[in-house]
Amino acid sequence: MATSSVMQSILVSPVAGVAKGLGSNRLSPYCRMPHQRRSSSVAVRCTAEVSTDFFDVFAFSGPAPERINGRLAMIGFVAAIAVELSKGEDVFAQISNGGIPWFVLTTGVLSAASLIPLFSGVTVESKSRPFWSSDAEMWNGRFAMLGLVALAFTEFVKGGALIV
Repeated sequence: MATSSVMQSILVSPVAGVAKGLGSNRLSPYCRMPHQRRSSSVAVRCTAEVSTDFFDVFAFSGPAPERINGRLAMIGFVAAIAVELSKGEDVFAQISNGGIPWFVLTTGVLSAASLIPLFSGVTVESKSRPFWSSDAEMWNGRFAMLGLVALAFTEFVKGGALIV
């Protein structure tokens, strides 16, 4: 902790700009750091403030809309294929035979589970791992959205279940 405060005071010190002859009112982006061996590992962490305002979270480019829709599409696509394989019903029959309450329940639970961390200021990128990355989740959600629409469209054109 002491090292962090020392480094911050060195990096934002106006004396660094004065020493380079830049004047007292300018900060220098250059700072001498002690030489480190190449074999040593240095971890740099950046913490940025995340807006938890409702309109920022649900903005067009905000973190909530595409992520929640992608998660719902992933669950919906897998559920639609599973029911189609087990009962032989197409997507439209699944919806008309009691699928709407399940959709509403799943939407509510998944939306709440997705929004609680976002309103707490936790970003998806901060919890991202190399294999389970946030980018992979976004792409899987996009493909699931396309897959669900393609499944419904194909069954509509065919007039029945895709898998019989």
